[in-house]
Amino acid sequence: MKVALKTAPTIEPVTLSELLLHLRNESQDIAEALTTTQSIRPGAHAVTDDYTHIGASAEVLDKTVVVNLNSGTVGDGGAIDAKIQESNDNTEWSDWPGGAFTQVTAANDNAIQEKQYTGSMAYIRVVAKVLVGACEFGADILTISHETIEDAWLTDTIQAAREHVEDITRRQLLTATWKYYLDRFPGGSAITLPFGNLLAASIVYRDYSGAETALTGNVDYIVEDNGAGCGRIVLPYGKGWPSFTPYPSNPITIEFVCGWTAASDVPKKIRHALLMICADLYENREAQSSSQFTYQENKTVKALLASSILWEEFE
Repeated sequence: MKVALKTAPTIEPVTLSELLLHLRNESQDIAEALTTTQSIRPGAHAVTDDYTHIGASAEVLDKTVVVNLNSGTVGDGGAIDAKIQESNDNTEWSDWPGGAFTQVTAANDNAIQEKQYTGSMAYIRVVAKVLVGACEFGADILTISHETIEDAWLTDTIQAAREHVEDITRRQLLTATWKYYLDRFPGGSAITLPFGNLLAASIVYRDYSGAETALTGNVDYIVEDNGAGCGRIVLPYGKGWPSFTPYPSNPITIEFVCGWTAASDVPKKIRHALLMICADLYENREAQSSSQFTYQENKTVKALLASSILWEEFE
């Protein structure tokens, strides 16, 4: 199988903080690790038609994050709507799904609502609007840093473990772009692509002179994603593969995007297997003898990954 990675994943199936929790590794006390950011200052806030009470942001990547909405007295008919927004660049913001706090009214004021942020972006903030009458409230972002002197090593270990799981399962766990090279079009009506979770595909072929021709999706071919299984490129009814004199080297290139799009989409059994591999690498950093119990021999890891292996063979 002739494939080349074009664009690697930008995230990993587990975060550094998740691995540190799994390892029970924490090198800081709570006073050093905990930081509180005052996103919306406490006090009386005026009525607004939209979410124009925009709080300060906090950097949350690889941290445990809790957001508190602390409400004071809400007058009759008044209400507070607040929600968490997230961003990768601290400039472009979007609502974090599940980040809306329960609306605060006179029936539930003078209380604290708490939400843990479990997203994967680098920054969050709180935004709010006030209905009918001015209301007293504030919002804080509490972050716990899991930084240790081994962070760089552990981060590399997560990537190594993910790549090892990909080798075992023959999958692309998280979104990446690959190029798949063929010497000829198949005799049948479909081309099966490797690595599972197919998201998109395009086809370009080169003739003997080096001239390239791109096929048109949904006209010359159909992309069949097949869920977590191996996707296919299928000929529509009445269509055939191009007939041409091929270029001598990699005349057909299929560029495709595959993998789960978010770490939370990766099945838990794969994530747990990955954490177990990381833990073994952490405990056994030197060469091991054949008599030692290593992750290659770990029956639990094998059992967790067994049903996720893709068995298709490719050219």
